[in-house]
Amino acid sequence: MSELIFQRHRTSRYKAFSRALVRETHLSPADFIYPIFVQEDEGSTQIDTLPGIHRYGGKALLTHAREAAARGIPAIALFPQVPTALKTADCREAFNPDNLVCRSLRRIKDALPDLGLMCDVALDPYNITGQDGFLNADGTIENDKTVEALVAQALVQVAAGADIVGPSDMMDGRILAIRTALESQGYVKTLLLSYAAKYASSLYGPFRAAVGSGAHLVGDKNSYQMDPANRQEALREIKTDIDEGADWIMIKPCHTYLDIISDCKASFGIPTFAYHVSGEYAMWAFAAQAGALDRHAALKEILLSFKRAGCDGILTYAAFEAAEIL
Repeated sequence: MSELIFQRHRTSRYKAFSRALVRETHLSPADFIYPIFVQEDEGSTQIDTLPGIHRYGGKALLTHAREAAARGIPAIALFPQVPTALKTADCREAFNPDNLVCRSLRRIKDALPDLGLMCDVALDPYNITGQDGFLNADGTIENDKTVEALVAQALVQVAAGADIVGPSDMMDGRILAIRTALESQGYVKTLLLSYAAKYASSLYGPFRAAVGSGAHLVGDKNSYQMDPANRQEALREIKTDIDEGADWIMIKPCHTYLDIISDCKASFGIPTFAYHVSGEYAMWAFAAQAGALDRHAALKEILLSFKRAGCDGILTYAAFEAAEIL
């Protein structure tokens, strides 16, 4: 019978240099995609439910994009606040080649050609019902008709300068349809980042207020976004999107879905991203604002947990601040 060997696991923890040498997970500004809300008006507008986050328009948008790039953030994602007058049942503004997102893409790409530009592919900012797809009379979503509109939306975004398109709608078959359209149009260098496991979460409220879709929302999104109780279903969704041509996979939200992030990375080894969603950001920001926690220490711990779970990158409203403190 072998003797038990006493081990001093704390030896590596005594000093900063040794902790640094054996640190398993690392965080840097290069890990972030920074979401920016875009408005028609010049200047910026504070978003009350997202402390420190604004909508930007005109010169202010370009200035903010420059500041993000200067902090080493490699990519930004644009989310539009579409004027109510342009929200329609057919969502035609989503595939207008001169819509707010497309104009913003061209302006930023001209000024900052090396900054990665990502766009959300979903109809909710443009839909008078606030839904990600076309609403049938019985309250269900018309899948295939929605997919056709998503393809048209993705194509105008790429033509305007998007490097990454991120379908976040959770319609069946949209990854294959968008990949086929991109290939047929010669857009072979465009990255397709699929929101493959997007859950029907209660944590999207501040985002919906920021883009103006929440006030218009008819019904809920439970018929297409995933049930928070399900884990194996996520793996089936992810595998399907990989098979249909997704380059990268997004899990949304982060905090309460670390197991899904870990499962995705372990099962498929594909570049895996997570969206630190608006409600998650707001919980941290308001708690820090109230003095309930150390703002910067908590932020680093939160973001490290996403990386530790398997994220290659994180889409977070905290990217600007995190890049400054790292």
